[in-house]
Amino acid sequence: MVRFFFICLLFISNSIIAQEHSHAIGRKIIYPDIPGYKTLKTDLHQHTVLSDGSVWPDIRVMEALLDGLDVISLTEHLEYQPHKTDIPHPDRNRSFELAKAEAKNHNLIIVNGSEITRKMPPGHNNAIFIKDANGLLIKDSVEVFKAAKAQGAFVFWNHPNWTAQRKDGIARLTDMHKMLIREQLLDGIEVVNDDTYSEEALQIALDNNLTIMGTSDIHKLIDWDFKVNEGGHRPVTLVFAKERTEESVKEALLERRTVVNYKDLLIGREPFLVPLLQATVTIKAATYTGKTDVLKIVLVNGSNSPILLSNKSGFTLHSNYDVITLLPGENTIEVKTLERLKELTLNFEVLSAVYAPGKHPVVKWGVADIK
Repeated sequence: MVRFFFICLLFISNSIIAQEHSHAIGRKIIYPDIPGYKTLKTDLHQHTVLSDGSVWPDIRVMEALLDGLDVISLTEHLEYQPHKTDIPHPDRNRSFELAKAEAKNHNLIIVNGSEITRKMPPGHNNAIFIKDANGLLIKDSVEVFKAAKAQGAFVFWNHPNWTAQRKDGIARLTDMHKMLIREQLLDGIEVVNDDTYSEEALQIALDNNLTIMGTSDIHKLIDWDFKVNEGGHRPVTLVFAKERTEESVKEALLERRTVVNYKDLLIGREPFLVPLLQATVTIKAATYTGKTDVLKIVLVNGSNSPILLSNKSGFTLHSNYDVITLLPGENTIEVKTLERLKELTLNFEVLSAVYAPGKHPVVKWGVADIK
């Protein structure tokens, strides 16, 4: 219990330091590619004034460029149009067209998408990679899913833990959702939406082979809602695509190759979470200090998020507790190896990553060429 309290306290204090450090190096969200795939940063649930948001579509493009994103979708509500008196627009594809025009000279993929906005069940769901949003203006709550899939859509369930539809904040499958999954009309689920994370939604994804998604669901300004000036950032879905194309992004989503970044917590399946962590943390140098058997190791965190590690290597640390935080950039740890080794393996439980509710991956990093 005491150790748990200490870890929580350490995590909070390190998070404050990490936020300051992250802000100092810029706001771009950075993660490396993994073997065989390109790591694409996406936010596939956003709104503008063309549904219930507060900004014009070009602002969403500008924010995405500032954040270093690769793919976005402006998923306006199909049925909910509170600004239609001031901004009438009968064409539900208009937001996509305006964003695509703004992004034409930038390296940003704009995906056409819409939010199917219904009571629970089935609640709110996004259909992306659609061809014509107007074709989804269908009253029947099941037929609209079929129409979306007929257009080749990838469909995911939005904020299943939303307290406006689940007053206890617990995501649960209804009979309709079970049918949608069974009929292959529902492909993914948001485990993260805006500032909320649902462990129950993560378990639903794992139990039902759904794609793990995380989005901002932004309505106002990214900078304001996610406190960018204080080192914060929007949640994103990291998509592991074979190529940097819309087609490859869709294929990756359908094959469930995703990891979500939420407040510096990484959430995803182990086959993609572990390679991402191994690619993100690299060994720059390993040298013994003076005539001692204490090994100084320089670890490089190649992301813009702090990574919280718990030592499981079998060696004790000389200048750290067994829980350490790797800030973005270079970090040095000292390992007491008892004798001079030519190589070793570092085993760390990554406390800032989960592959299931309460389950943290243990990741290995090989250290060679020790001086």
